[in-house]
Amino acid sequence: MPSVLDQRSVPSTAGHRQAAPPRRTPVFALPEARWALASLLLFLVALPVYSMGGPSWLWGVLFAGAYIAGGWGPAWEGLKSLKGKTLDVDLLMVVAALGAAVMGQILDGALLIVIFATSGALEAVATTRTADSVRGLLDLAPRTATRLLPGGGEESVPAETLEVGDLILVRPGERVGADGQVVEGAGDIDQATITGEPLPVAKQAGDKVFAGTVNGTGALRVRVERDPSDSVISRIVKMVEEASETKAPTQLFIEKIEQRYSIGMVVATLAVFCIPLALGDSLSSALLRAMTFMIVASPCAVVLSTMPPLLSAIANSGRHGVLAKSAVVMERLGQVDAVAFDKTGTLTEGTPRVTAVRPLPGSELNEDGLLALAAAAEHPSEHPLARAIVDAARERRLPLPEALAFTSNPGSGVSATISGHAVRVGSPARVTGGAGPVPTAVAELEEAGQTAVLVLRGERPVGVIGIADRLRPDAAATVAALTCLTGRTPALLTGDNERAARHLAALVGITDVRAGLLPQDKVAVVRAWEARGCKVLVVGDGVNDAPALAAAHAGIAMGRAGSDLALETADAVVVRDELATIPSVIALSRKARRLVIQNLAIAGIFITALVAWDLIGTLPLPLGVAGHEGSTVIVGLNGLRLLRETAWTNPVGGGEA
Repeated sequence: MPSVLDQRSVPSTAGHRQAAPPRRTPVFALPEARWALASLLLFLVALPVYSMGGPSWLWGVLFAGAYIAGGWGPAWEGLKSLKGKTLDVDLLMVVAALGAAVMGQILDGALLIVIFATSGALEAVATTRTADSVRGLLDLAPRTATRLLPGGGEESVPAETLEVGDLILVRPGERVGADGQVVEGAGDIDQATITGEPLPVAKQAGDKVFAGTVNGTGALRVRVERDPSDSVISRIVKMVEEASETKAPTQLFIEKIEQRYSIGMVVATLAVFCIPLALGDSLSSALLRAMTFMIVASPCAVVLSTMPPLLSAIANSGRHGVLAKSAVVMERLGQVDAVAFDKTGTLTEGTPRVTAVRPLPGSELNEDGLLALAAAAEHPSEHPLARAIVDAARERRLPLPEALAFTSNPGSGVSATISGHAVRVGSPARVTGGAGPVPTAVAELEEAGQTAVLVLRGERPVGVIGIADRLRPDAAATVAALTCLTGRTPALLTGDNERAARHLAALVGITDVRAGLLPQDKVAVVRAWEARGCKVLVVGDGVNDAPALAAAHAGIAMGRAGSDLALETADAVVVRDELATIPSVIALSRKARRLVIQNLAIAGIFITALVAWDLIGTLPLPLGVAGHEGSTVIVGLNGLRLLRETAWTNPVGGGEA
């Protein structure tokens, strides 16, 4: 059913965009961030002293500080893992760094420590930001509610103490305290936080309402039907937390590889030391060979095989308005083979606009006259549809006559006296009171997915105004580009009504439409696709999209109008709201993935050759360090190719870095 006009004071046009920002934990409140910064600063101070031949005691102390600051955390965690009979790569990196220092390569070891400390800090920051946003989501639900007493009085109680069957009063401008059913009253509810619908929804006796949604006008009496801990908004929090846990940075496959490599390297190093020693080699010679082996076998080049291409892709996409939150995210984006879009605020701009002005036969009004009449009546109102009508009149520079005796009728519309005539504007079904036939123009506009607003002068309908959320100009091209990239047409997942959803989908070339979905329904759809082997990318902007963004293989949020929770839950953010950047960043991610494979091959060849040389012959330590660092430089430079502007190409036209 189309929304109606009847609001004098609404806190926001879209609750999920105006919610108070979540309380963020300061970055340097995290110990990982403080220690990583200390390690980096000590390294940066030591580097020029070391390079210019400064006092050895000075750069030695500074490098030692960098080792301790950046390495004690991973080393401690690694030792705890070792106590649990698990050997992780972080501990191996600390040992390799110390080994490099023992052999005189203190700079290489310090750099390795700094890299791993910084990586751990970034992971901790990302995890904390998501947790902060999930906690902030709980603030959408009011802390108190007005409970009506059986004797006729009322009391303010904590919202979490409400019980099923309680009767609560929701005044204009207040948030609904619990999920329930309206038993008395009428008004418009802004429930964008839950369903993503762009416009407030008319509610009257018998209709369902959700905790955390905003009542526009008209007092509502609501009977609580669900315990506050089980409300839709609470379930959104739980779903986001659960889905986020399933996307841990260290995947099971990687853990197995780390274990095998770590154990194999430790065993091999001990063998390289002990076997020659047992065969009569000197202690110093055996130790030198073993330490050379540890240095050349350390996976520095392997680590840098993945990071430079992915970080370069992150930097390049950031220049073009897409912020990927980590290297893991950038890699995931290139793996997607199915895309699901939200509707409002994603494929559309999320702002209602006048799309049609239709004077009725015999009204003696042209389009400008009808629009001016409606805008004059709506001018005192703050309802989103009212603002759309007034804005359209202002764009045409139409003079607005004075409105007298303005009234707003919850669930119906507005009325005023304009130039001596009684004028009513609102829902076609309600503003007429059900008397008389509804003009055919109303059905035509609603069939086209628009909200129809009927204008009456006296008792006679004089015109119909169509209002709709405007489609983003690049939506259709983006859908086509993603279809070419993934081999599958994107789907539309929305809480909006079926008719509006299918009309918009037809405009952009989408055939798979799922409408009327609550947040848990979107998650169920995404999980069903992924159960069939799909790697799903979800693109959304609201609180109601956050669980699906978290559950999907990858999630992208529209940044300009996106909710705080969506922005934190999503893996990447489109800062400039340009949909066309989404297929471009997917194409860039796939290029980065190809470079990662190239780098792994290069690193593997170098490590294999140097290790074989050290085991079969006698690899001089300086040559081993040069080969090890040379491979690191090569893979690093190869990855930096994606910083070039030409790496950001049209995915339909192709192009390689």
